[in-house]
Amino acid sequence: MGVTYKYFGAPNSAAAANVPISMRPEELGGDELGMGGMFTKIKPETMAAMVLTGIEGIPLHKVPPLELVVLHPDYAVVKLPMTVVDPLRGIGEESVGAAAFIWSTVPDRGGPRDAFTVYQLLREWQDFSHRLHENGHQPYCLVWP
Repeated sequence: MGVTYKYFGAPNSAAAANVPISMRPEELGGDELGMGGMFTKIKPETMAAMVLTGIEGIPLHKVPPLELVVLHPDYAVVKLPMTVVDPLRGIGEESVGAAAFIWSTVPDRGGPRDAFTVYQLLREWQDFSHRLHENGHQPYCLVWP
């Protein structure tokens, strides 16, 4: 039994906190905020580190912590720093490829090892970043076992 992460957008933490209350996590294909989210096994800390160290060149120990919005016995909701999605909006294919390569070659950064897998993940996040921006939303992650 692993942990599932559902990334979604919300205008604020109060709205994000209500997402899991309004429906069971297994029903969360999209959410009532009008954005299809993303399900993945990649934890939010890893996602933040991938973007900030690979694209922004920020040292791993400087990656900002996630903000806990809800801690419930069955699930948690965390808010990712805006700095995780902002850098993805303005970069091209080469930068995404370079970040993916960096992440696939550094053995001590837990996460996908294959450069193409990381590349696909970052491209999905790039799309997610654009959708968040268009909706005026911030990035959140719903975590449940």
